Formats: sequence, structure tokens, C-alpha cells
Amino acid sequence: MRALDGEVVLITGGASGLGRAIAERFLEEGAKLCILDRSADRLGEFAAAHPEQIEAVAGDVRSVADNAKAVERTVAKFGRLDCAIGNAGIWDYSVSLDALPADRMDAVFDEVFHINVKGYLHLAKAALPALVRSSGALIFTVSNAGFDPAGGGPLYTASKHAVVGLIRQLAYELAPHVRVNGVAPGPIETDLRGPQSLGLAERSIGSVNLSSVAAPNVPLGKVPATSDYAGAYVFLASRRDSRPATGGVVNLDTGIAIRGIGRASAGKGLAEKYGAAKG
Repeated sequence: MRALDGEVVLITGGASGLGRAIAERFLEEGAKLCILDRSADRLGEFAAAHPEQIEAVAGDVRSVADNAKAVERTVAKFGRLDCAIGNAGIWDYSVSLDALPADRMDAVFDEVFHINVKGYLHLAKAALPALVRSSGALIFTVSNAGFDPAGGGPLYTASKHAVVGLIRQLAYELAPHVRVNGVAPGPIETDLRGPQSLGLAERSIGSVNLSSVAAPNVPLGKVPATSDYAGAYVFLASRRDSRPATGGVVNLDTGIAIRGIGRASAGKGLAEKYGAAKG
């Protein structure tokens, strides 16, 4: 028997990148899916290949109405909802506080937090009644930046720390009816984009060449494929395998947290830039 036979799962950002890898693995495990994604073209292509197993909803996770529509369409097509996965997100391309333009701070903050945090809240709110009825699960994509610095700039890192807090709070509020957990991928070759407010909406993290930049700096020495991370989501969605798990995060950071002493700080040069006295 496959791990998710008969289960119905909603995935945000599931038409490309990590979300697509999660969706493909869930299909292999016997799940039926609803995918909420901004790209109607990628959604249509994916759903056309699996018409009986995928309900496609084009929308924006920042919209409470779009999240509600996705849940309604899921239940209308499949009769239930067993798991909702908040995965849609954007990265800030490690733009430091010093490098952030002051006149764009409000816009960039709102964009990053509205997608990375509020999008998850909207999904949880919309899915809650159906998940309580099914004694289901919520799973949120975190990041190594949810625990350690240097996985992004201050806005991305703060947003992913917020997701860890959200997981813990919702696990408390929704117990014993709904299990709430997260998966924290490390470096990953995916289609993660940047904030439009910084002119990075069309730039993919794949352009960074993480295999040469990140791989030498992590203990496992490589950048995993998106499919390498998908099994953790299957584990947390499985009623058989993770029934005792709630309020936790499966950390798949390629060993980032155990690197030991590396570069002491990233702020060298600021004293010269701003004319501070050398101490």
C-alpha cells in the first residue's frame, strides 16, 4: 500500500520547483491533489497530464479569497481535504540591511511577509474546517534560514523565523484535531523567485549556481535536488508514519547547523563606509 492512498492534499506553489517535486511525489504515493499557483500556464500543463488526480486553481496566496476558492474546489472535486501544504514563497537574494534601499523598505517587507507568512495564515484559515473534519495535517515549508543566519537577508530570515513560530502556535491551537509541522530545506536548485519590489520577480534562484557557491560550504558537500526533499512532506502527511508529530520541523539543512566556527561576521567594511572610529 502506498503511503498516501486515498488522501486529498492541497499544495500552494505546486506548479514548479520544490512544490512541483512535492506534488509529483504525492501522486506517486497515491494522493489526489489541488494545486494553487500563480502560473496558469504551468498549472494547466501539469493538470492536463493528470486530469483525474489534480484540480488546478490559478491564484495568489496573498488573497484569502483565492485560498478559500482552492479549498472549496478541492472538497467539491474530491469530497474532503486531508492535508494542506503551504509552500509558495519568495527569497530576498540575501540583500543585506545596509543594501536595502530605504525608500523601498516598506514595499519589500510587505511583499516578503505577505507571501511567506500571511500566505500560510490564509491557507490555514481557509483549510481549517475541512482539516478538523478529516483530523488532517498542515505542513509549511520553512528553510535553514528559519534557524540560522546567512540563508537570506534580514527580511527572508525574519519571515522564515516567523513561520517556525506560526507552526508552533497553530500546533498548540489546533491540537488534538489537526497536526501542524514544517520541513526546512537547505540549499536547493529550484525556481524560487525574488521580490518584485526589488526588481527580482523574474530572477530564479537557479541563476545563482548554488552547486558552486553553496555546495563547498555545507558538510554534505552538495546541493540536493528538489525531489530529495519531497519525502519529508510524505512522512508528515502520512497518518501511519507521523501520527505523534505536531509542532515540529524536519530540518534538512545539509548540515548547515553543525558547520562549527566559520566566518565570524559579515559586517567588515561598514566602519570604513560610515566613518566609524576603529576600535
